[in-house]
Amino acid sequence: MKIVVDSNIVFIAILNSKSKIGHILINGSKYFNFYSPGLLKSEIIKHKSKILELTGYSQSEFTDIYQSILNRIVFVDEILLSDNEIEKAIDLVSGIDPDDAVFVALNNHLSANLWTGDKRLVNGLKKKG
Repeated sequence: MKIVVDSNIVFIAILNSKSKIGHILINGSKYFNFYSPGLLKSEIIKHKSKILELTGYSQSEFTDIYQSILNRIVFVDEILLSDNEIEKAIDLVSGIDPDDAVFVALNNHLSANLWTGDKRLVNGLKKKG
């Protein structure tokens, strides 16, 4: 099963790799194929200091957890998504959260399931069908 994981899920897994979400990401790759847009990596690094502050991880602990989780995800370069897929996704997330457009576009591109912890996104997309 193909699953596109969004930032919320990966951040939760990094913040607590022993959580249910962390466990699924780390061990679930036997059963699921996880995907995410390449921009997720830079988003995590951008928030690295906050993650270190919240968790108390050392630099090496962060690196180990970061690598352990990211090694289970196939990263797809956004350039592979067509303009049409991006435009459709932007339309779908308009009024909800435009930052999630690339995740929705990738999800549609792969005909996958979107795994997000963003209730607002889930509810907004359900309303739009």
